Amino acid sequence: MKKPKVIVICGPTATGKSDLAVSIAKHLQKAEVISTDSRQIYRYLDLGTGKITRDEMQSIPHHMLDLITPFNTYTVDRFRREAGQILTDICNRSNTPILCGGTGLYIEALIHDLNFPDVSINQTLRDELETKTVDELTSQFHELNKDKPHNVDLKNKRKIIRAIEVIQELGAIPPLEKKDIYDVLYIGLNGSDTVLQEKIKNRIDTRIEKGMIQESEDLLRQGALTHERMQTLGLEYKFISDLLQKKINLEEFKRRLFFAIWHYAKRQRTWFKRNKDIHWFDIQDTDLLEKTKSLITQFLK
Repeated sequence: MKKPKVIVICGPTATGKSDLAVSIAKHLQKAEVISTDSRQIYRYLDLGTGKITRDEMQSIPHHMLDLITPFNTYTVDRFRREAGQILTDICNRSNTPILCGGTGLYIEALIHDLNFPDVSINQTLRDELETKTVDELTSQFHELNKDKPHNVDLKNKRKIIRAIEVIQELGAIPPLEKKDIYDVLYIGLNGSDTVLQEKIKNRIDTRIEKGMIQESEDLLRQGALTHERMQTLGLEYKFISDLLQKKINLEEFKRRLFFAIWHYAKRQRTWFKRNKDIHWFDIQDTDLLEKTKSLITQFLK
């Protein structure tokens, strides 16, 4: 039997992935978008995560957005299971699924149906590890892992903590078996350092103008967020929390947030560059949409 065809639009933040996904879906007519962004699953966190709006969706069905409140936790394994059901349903209805987002592990888990270890959250351990620096956590991870093979992002504090949590429960990180289920076309968006940095700066200014800081203030007042939770959500929310508590001023907020997002974008680049099947496109290419549409037409034939 032929494998179901899936389109993936990936790449670092601020490259216009959501806009391209909508344009391609409109071109295909029978297509639906599955978000693969680990923070856009949270309700209310709209401007801070850059969540696509109803108007921007242009009537294209979008899935895996606004699933849970910010106080809940959401694992990659749960994403695999829930998004997997949606992906199967889209294929069964003879529509084309478009996976769109910058969380590489979510994409990989869904495409290859990766079975992650069934280890419950150990909040006491997490609270203890959260006080440590990335370097301290990396050192602890290496000590526990004994130089065994792994695919843990050792620059991501949250993922190192989860890895330590798994090792302490199971004694080791189980190997992940990749399944070859789908026929996948990977489209990657990228830009030069200068272009991407400018886009990140402009996006920060635009979100502030639209009310990103006020959005968080309102959620704090309503009890939908706490400063502690904002710190663990990271990026925009961490620095908004610092700003609202007057630990930093607005200029320092923008400066620190820019560098944090820029470092995040570089980590995303590194992750996706490992995948040699990605067709990369420069976001400044004036023929970007036509080139991707042509590639997709050939793929679907």
